[in-house]
Amino acid sequence: MTPAESRALPAPHPESAVGSDEMVSYRTPAGLFVGPAALTSTSTTPTEAPRATGPTVTAPAETAAPAPADTAPAETAAPAPTETAAPTETVARTETAAPAETAESVAAVPSQVWWRRWTRRRQHLAVGGLFLLAALWVTSRIWLDPSGRVASLYTGDPAQVQFFLAHSVRVVLHGEYPFYTEQFNYPDGVNLMANTAVLALGIPMVPVTLLFGPAVSFVVLVTLGLAGTAMAWYLMLSRHLVRTPLAAAAGGWFCGFSPAMLSHASWHPNIISQFLLPFIVWRVLVLTRSTRPVRDGALLALLVAVQAFINEEILLFTALACGVFLLAVLVQEPARWRAAWRPLGAGVATCAVLAGALLAYPLYVQFAGPMAYHGLSDAVKDYGNDIAAFFAPGSPTLGGNQRANINLAPNYSEENAFFGWSLSLIAIGIVVWLRRELIVRALAATGLLFAVLSLGERVSWWDRELVSGPWQVLVRLPLLDAVVPTRFGLITSVVVGLLLALAVERAWALRPAERRTVRTLTAAGLAFALLPIAPMPLRMVSRPPVPDFITADRWRAYVGPDQTLVPIPVPSMGNTHGMRWAAATNLDFKIPGGYFLAPRNGNTGDAGRFGGRPSGVGQMLEEVATTGRTPKLDDRQRRRFADELRHWRAAILVLPLRQQNAEPLRRTVEELVGPGRQELDVWVWDVRALTDRSV
Repeated sequence: MTPAESRALPAPHPESAVGSDEMVSYRTPAGLFVGPAALTSTSTTPTEAPRATGPTVTAPAETAAPAPADTAPAETAAPAPTETAAPTETVARTETAAPAETAESVAAVPSQVWWRRWTRRRQHLAVGGLFLLAALWVTSRIWLDPSGRVASLYTGDPAQVQFFLAHSVRVVLHGEYPFYTEQFNYPDGVNLMANTAVLALGIPMVPVTLLFGPAVSFVVLVTLGLAGTAMAWYLMLSRHLVRTPLAAAAGGWFCGFSPAMLSHASWHPNIISQFLLPFIVWRVLVLTRSTRPVRDGALLALLVAVQAFINEEILLFTALACGVFLLAVLVQEPARWRAAWRPLGAGVATCAVLAGALLAYPLYVQFAGPMAYHGLSDAVKDYGNDIAAFFAPGSPTLGGNQRANINLAPNYSEENAFFGWSLSLIAIGIVVWLRRELIVRALAATGLLFAVLSLGERVSWWDRELVSGPWQVLVRLPLLDAVVPTRFGLITSVVVGLLLALAVERAWALRPAERRTVRTLTAAGLAFALLPIAPMPLRMVSRPPVPDFITADRWRAYVGPDQTLVPIPVPSMGNTHGMRWAAATNLDFKIPGGYFLAPRNGNTGDAGRFGGRPSGVGQMLEEVATTGRTPKLDDRQRRRFADELRHWRAAILVLPLRQQNAEPLRRTVEELVGPGRQELDVWVWDVRALTDRSV
């Protein structure tokens, strides 16, 4: 073959150079179970990639004999002489080698050359930059004042996460025990493994927390969680599922900025930090055709171990989704199991052994350590989506209406569906259009199953109960009793994102006479589906600053190592300002109470509840802070308060001057322990003489 003839050959897809465990055929998007039954047989309408959108690919299923189970098709189809050809050179050579191409398709090339001249790395950087700008747009109102802004509802979760970030500082700088702490809910303490202490996020953020404080670390995590998740899915999709950059970007965008992700962004950075999930999913699929299952199982185990320290619930969802998807594939084509069961079994066994060894002790602490609980609070066990939620836009989106959504989700932090009418109809249309493809059918089955489970124990339509849901039975199973069912909608969101990517890829690859019209209609369809749920800046409200008495370290003159500073009102699920005070000092002082999950009666193994042991005086002060009404007190209540202060080993009580209903609270506390004094911007009551056990 002459050099001129070799230049006329179409260049391989850039991914053809990767190993057999990584490459998938363009015609076999999932790359699953390569062996007896090729995925190409699942579609009766073969799709051909247009020459004007990227390097020409020769599909292995059409140009070579079927590959054995341990060999990727791409290895046999990649022509070696042109492996290093640049994408722009490939375009030129393809054009000269295809004189029969229509004038319209040739004319369409110049408008896309500017993008195709970019290297893949430059394309990835451009898409990543867009995702980061979108994440900054969503969090823009928090960035204006990270310490003084908080989500308009349910302010407890950000305070809790900031407390956990400060705990990571103590773990790194002081070698503190990572899985349990007495710095809040003193003296009982809190089991951090059972409370998602985000160690895998907090420890890398230690420099930011030290320099700028946990409030800044919180908004950084939210921003990177959204952008990082979108980028991770984009990279995985562009490398292993689709070739068209727009298809990968559309899928990554929805996985990172879906209404469900936006709903959690104000409160749960651990839930939206899903940037490891695409790679976990891919490594599971690689195991089905791996030639080195032990190595691949070990890589999967490392990813699993890290994700466990971000959020175990999301890890469980990922495992369930992978299992259901693989089962859906095997039900349709059982013959694939013969080629897949050996590497899959060996890889999963390796992953289980290695991940089990890495996580054995942390999981022991979580389930059998001090302050461990079994099962969630009754307050969240029946959290479920309303069927109508799947057809309404989410509250933090362009078309969202917070008031209209009030009865469609458990609360505004759990809007785990809310795709809107347009996207819901398009998702159904995609499944109908591509129903002949195995991967589409398997994805549809997976998304539908978890959508049904997300409805919870009682299926409802516009807040009207219809029937009992299947979750009523599954909730009794181990591990599932600790799952919030509405969050199964997060799995459905990812499935919809993958369907969008596949649909754009297939539409982009069509080659009718009016190709430009088809692509214009595809872009219009994307806009129609995604514009109503386009992300908007998260709603924020101002919150009281940390008192100068705390930031100026004036508290150090009163509080010893084994004593507590008691914020007024006492920290609880509804009053978490004291947790922010402690986090601002990197937990240098202890506080009683707080917002966390603990065993109901303080006994390890009890069912979970929010907060520690009930405090009668704490509840009374919380009521005063809410209503402004001063209660009538007697000697019995004073003795009870003194007993609680001794139990907490309280050194001082601190009431900010800016606290809501500060004056009624001050009068109430004075009736309980006597007069206090104003110091800087707080009222202080020194109760060491009252709580000293040696007196």
